[in-house]
Amino acid sequence: MKFEDIIKKISAILAGIVVYFFMAGFYLNSKGFEYDANTGNFIIRQAQAAEDATKIHSVPLNFAFPQDHVFGRHTAPVTLYEYSSFGCSHCADFHLEVLPKIIKKYVNEGKVRTVFVPLPLDKNSMNAALLAECVAPDKYFSFAEVLFKKQRDWSIAFDPQKVLIQYAALSGINNDKAAACLKDDITAARILKDRETGLKELKISGTPSFVVSSRKRNDMVYGYRSFDFFDSLIAEHLEE
Repeated sequence: MKFEDIIKKISAILAGIVVYFFMAGFYLNSKGFEYDANTGNFIIRQAQAAEDATKIHSVPLNFAFPQDHVFGRHTAPVTLYEYSSFGCSHCADFHLEVLPKIIKKYVNEGKVRTVFVPLPLDKNSMNAALLAECVAPDKYFSFAEVLFKKQRDWSIAFDPQKVLIQYAALSGINNDKAAACLKDDITAARILKDRETGLKELKISGTPSFVVSSRKRNDMVYGYRSFDFFDSLIAEHLEE
């Protein structure tokens, strides 16, 4: 190979690398990440609340919420329903920053139980939701935590599905089972039904969205909220 051809080949590879990182940065920025010049890494941008974040909407007491993924005691007087997408950066913020505090103060004390409702917004988050359904029930929430912690990695991978399958393998799902799970039309239909119900009946327009529910009232909350917000709202429900 001539020296000129070698130079051209190297230049093409370097150009491809530059384009990849440019596009990755653009994608991450649109997903809620920003570049940290001090560390050279992408970090999660501080989540902003939805436009109507100051409002709390009422949901009928007889509304039938999904009950597939429950964490906490079934006898807890308050339930926190979380409608979330595994590919949503604000959802990752909630899971990694806010939820642990709610669990420590309320779930571990038997005062609150949480119910996770997957609401996938794209193909990759749908695949993540399908694989999560395949892990053992007692590993669902630990797998969900992995998906949120590693969200940046799999969301910008050249082959996100391959990376998700690798994470599933760590939870005991071999490649054959993972492939079958990704083609499980029955489970996919159930997830999509819950999503459509959330979009149409609860008027969810983005993730995360929440319902804080107790015997006398259901409060619908749209958008990311701080622990202090949930702390205050949960306390109100417990006082009733």
